[in-house]
Amino acid sequence: MEGSKSVSRRKFLGAAGAIGAVGSLSIGSVLTSCSADKKGKNVAAIDKLDQAPDGKLLKAGLVGCGNRGTGAAFNFLDAGPNLQIVALADVFDDQLQMCRQKLKNQKQVDISDNRCYTGFDGFKKLIESDVDIVLLATPPHFRPEHLEACVQAKKHVFMEKPAAVDPVGIRSIIGSAKKAEAIGLCIVAGTQRRHERNYLETRRQVQMGAIGNPIAANAYWLQNHVWYKSRQEGWSDMEYMVRNWNNFRWLCGDHFLDTHVHNIDIINWFTGKQPISALGGGARHRRLTGDQWDFFSVDFYYGEGLHSHSMSRQIDNCANATAEHLIGTEGYTNCKDTIYNPDGSIMWQYEYPEDANGNPTTTVSVSPYVQEHIDLITAIRNHEPINEAEQLALSTMTAIMGREAAYTGQLLNWDAMMKSNMRMGPKEYVMGPVDMEIKTPVPGTAHGGN
Repeated sequence: MEGSKSVSRRKFLGAAGAIGAVGSLSIGSVLTSCSADKKGKNVAAIDKLDQAPDGKLLKAGLVGCGNRGTGAAFNFLDAGPNLQIVALADVFDDQLQMCRQKLKNQKQVDISDNRCYTGFDGFKKLIESDVDIVLLATPPHFRPEHLEACVQAKKHVFMEKPAAVDPVGIRSIIGSAKKAEAIGLCIVAGTQRRHERNYLETRRQVQMGAIGNPIAANAYWLQNHVWYKSRQEGWSDMEYMVRNWNNFRWLCGDHFLDTHVHNIDIINWFTGKQPISALGGGARHRRLTGDQWDFFSVDFYYGEGLHSHSMSRQIDNCANATAEHLIGTEGYTNCKDTIYNPDGSIMWQYEYPEDANGNPTTTVSVSPYVQEHIDLITAIRNHEPINEAEQLALSTMTAIMGREAAYTGQLLNWDAMMKSNMRMGPKEYVMGPVDMEIKTPVPGTAHGGN
């Protein structure tokens, strides 16, 4: 390691640096040895299990059988022993059957016909069955209703991000989160970076004062346009939009929520708060379907002089990047695995595990997509409830505020957005015509916002 101000990684971490697996510890366990920075702060290091502990059989049902839902089902099965996927639900039977076949071919999981539920009400039948856990992976518009039903039925939940697409949905998620907490249900959210060992340890170093007081941040998710579906003959308005959900705002919330919420969540997590206002812009130039924008640029103000610049873009043939950065009075970090001195020299780096040949790697020992399910199962089996629904709701609300600031061209504040009665989407879900206006937002006009 170069630079006169650099410190060896092992020396910096000391006794608290071991982030390995300790099979006998629970999710809440921490090392007894803590590190203290020059300001005297002590923050216990967090241990993560490589596999959830054994216990009674836990049966899960999947609601939303697309690629992410199918992936979540696989991740759940990989989390530990005595876990089963026993039921599937999706609006479309063809989507459900593709997931069903993948589970059979790759995981030797055979879902019976009477455990497959289709239609907009299929989730209700799945939740009413004998499943212990429900995996929610539908388009995010439906998340508030689905989570409410799970909590009402006293089911543990894994819920994908984002939490909702509008303030009405966010308030519903927060209400369900509080009800779940009151009865001891476990809810883990699909913000997998919060379960990823490198992010966790980097945040711990920041908490101990490694970069001083945060003074600025930036976050971005810049990528190609992910996917779209052209309308097929015979598809109704509703079928077309739900099958092409990633391109309609009322279903996914726009990509500022659907993907960039990950980066926004990291800034909220590392700073320990939500912004108090947002101002931004963006536009649509190249999308072929739907009513979303191609890019956003939003300034979030967190108070006390702290601003975070957020960028989100989905345009082909452009430079791509995904990252978060937090700048402090005494250094800065990429939030993932490295802390720098003000002059750019490395202060600290996360130590990734070595491969079988003793060579260093650049990935954590357990995939964060599996780790989040390990943490959920561990919490359930050790009777130590974990509930991430509200924190996901607050990060999603941050993204909603930023999106609406860009759509409208107005400076928006947190309190007003939290009280907003904005609700996106039709009043009822039936296959057929959809009685709602589909227009791309134009800032500074009557068609800004929703």
